[in-house]
Amino acid sequence: MEELIPTLLSWAITLSGYPAPAQLPKVEAVPHEFLVKAACNGRPCKVMGWFPPGQTVYLDKRLDPQDSLYAASIVVHELVHYLQQESGRTGSMDSCEHAIALEREAYAAQQEFLVRYGIYQPVGVSMHQVGCELTAQGH
Repeated sequence: MEELIPTLLSWAITLSGYPAPAQLPKVEAVPHEFLVKAACNGRPCKVMGWFPPGQTVYLDKRLDPQDSLYAASIVVHELVHYLQQESGRTGSMDSCEHAIALEREAYAAQQEFLVRYGIYQPVGVSMHQVGCELTAQGH
């Protein structure tokens, strides 16, 4: 998978418009349980990739980006988050609206990646119903 990362990063740069970063991130295949614990606070979820602040993208080890365009699109999505970080766009993640905008941007790049390969597979559909109103009421 390591040799695929520069190509997928190039796609993420092209589709997002962010500049090329100074260095490549590491992409590490991990068990799904790791992603659930780390990205979803241990609650069952369908997470397949995760990029926390830093230099490592985590990818569900059941995925094979070399043989699956959908799996490759998940890497592109997470690499967009890496580019957001490297460009300084993430700023303060205290704003719910800002966090949602960044996630939608990554899903848009992922969707465009698939479309350019002639595949229509909806991604990020759940983002249509995401809002900050309920989050704000909970505080």
